[in-house]
Amino acid sequence: MSKSNKTVKSALIIIIFSLGSKFLGFIREVLIAAKFGSSIETDTFFIALSASALISGFLSNAISTTFIPVISEVESKKGKKGKIEHTNNMINVIFFVSLILLVIVSLGTPMLVKLLASGFEGKQFDLAVKLTRIGLSMILFSGVIGVMTGYLQSEQRFNATAMIGFPFNFVYIFFLLFLSSMFGIKGLMVAGVVATFSQLLVQIPEARASGFRYKFIFDIKDKYIRKVLYLSLPVLIGVAINDLNAVVDRTLASNLVLGSISALNYANKLSGLILGVFISAITTVIFPVLSKEANNENIDGVKSTMSYGINLILLITIPATVGMIVLAKPIVEIAFQRGEFDATATLMTSQALVFYSMGLVASSLRLLITRVYYSLQDTKTPMINGVISVGFNIILNLILVRFMAHAGLALATSIAITIATIMLLYGLKKKIGSLGTKQYITTFFKTGLASSIMGLVAYIAYNGLYGILGVSKLYNLMSLLVAVGLAVIVYGVSCYLFKIEEVRDAVHKIIKKL
Repeated sequence: MSKSNKTVKSALIIIIFSLGSKFLGFIREVLIAAKFGSSIETDTFFIALSASALISGFLSNAISTTFIPVISEVESKKGKKGKIEHTNNMINVIFFVSLILLVIVSLGTPMLVKLLASGFEGKQFDLAVKLTRIGLSMILFSGVIGVMTGYLQSEQRFNATAMIGFPFNFVYIFFLLFLSSMFGIKGLMVAGVVATFSQLLVQIPEARASGFRYKFIFDIKDKYIRKVLYLSLPVLIGVAINDLNAVVDRTLASNLVLGSISALNYANKLSGLILGVFISAITTVIFPVLSKEANNENIDGVKSTMSYGINLILLITIPATVGMIVLAKPIVEIAFQRGEFDATATLMTSQALVFYSMGLVASSLRLLITRVYYSLQDTKTPMINGVISVGFNIILNLILVRFMAHAGLALATSIAITIATIMLLYGLKKKIGSLGTKQYITTFFKTGLASSIMGLVAYIAYNGLYGILGVSKLYNLMSLLVAVGLAVIVYGVSCYLFKIEEVRDAVHKIIKKL
């Protein structure tokens, strides 16, 4: 199987598992609402969960991201046996570090709760501290999950890492259906810890199939361990800085009309769906390949792999951007407009969605380009870029919020991310030489033209059907689905006629198989 075929196949597997996991996650949220409602207990639970998940998520993501290029370096120098030995050492060292971190954070839990929920007092504050301390046990497993994720992905094995959301959600769902009435809100937090542990368990069979066997090795002086920890720090800081963007947006939105924060939140979730499912799958599959090429000092291989990833991202994100801009209002109506979410909320959310969508291409490219830097074992540049991006975002927020209210905050985010992405590309060009920018620009304009034709067809089809069928939830959904279906066909045909290589290759392969 060729490299491109394998990449596409692996990405499709991740996308399918991601969509399934998100569906189960939706069921989980519905069951939590049904069993516990909207109360002081649930407010307290979500604050405690966010505190635990924030720390464990940071640890897992930072370790898995930096471990892939380092373990690829180990394999290139010491072979598969050395790779497995260093993975075992990493597991034991990270577990030890996680244990120390757990003790420190547990002692400081009251301060952490005060920081995240300053309004909690009395029994609610005490409950939040108890729940947070229970949830912090996730830290013990999250670092090891990060190591195993890095190891498996470096082996080009993505099934287990893609499906870890399934056991996670199944544990929650089982508890909510059968045990929630017996153990209450504290039991729900324990279920969260068990759910996190289940993510580690599901990785073990695939790791064993790759030849991995656990062995107790503990060498804190190992230079590769130190390298992972050293590289992880800028990643942790970078993630925290990126999260600061959302905090700044919410703070400024709190001074606007009621519903501004919610509109930004819902719009960000919709625009982030493409990033979280499709683009994340592409970067997950490509990152280990980039790391191996970089460790083999094959810069041409790095450029070739990056070029393939960028073209795939452009093919997905440009039509997605046009589609969300053209059909923003019906998308929001179908997704959210029910109950207390009225027409005004739909209008505000659709406005934010339009301007968040404008940054989708840049956000997606930034995710891939950051991985290129990481594969070159450079985690400082993306961190510095994140600081610059936040700076631009704050300045643009203060300017645009005066004229465009909450929509200005969304536009500021998109502009800041676009500037940051261009700077990352320019820095990468200086680092590894010519990137073949002319080819990207050609693909961008061809895809943009095909997407424009697609957008026009989608707009005419939706509004035409909506006018014929009339106003109703079902008819609105039917109109949207038909418009999207036609848009996909028109986009595919247009890309083929405009001789976009990736689309023509895909069509020829399908024809050959048929």
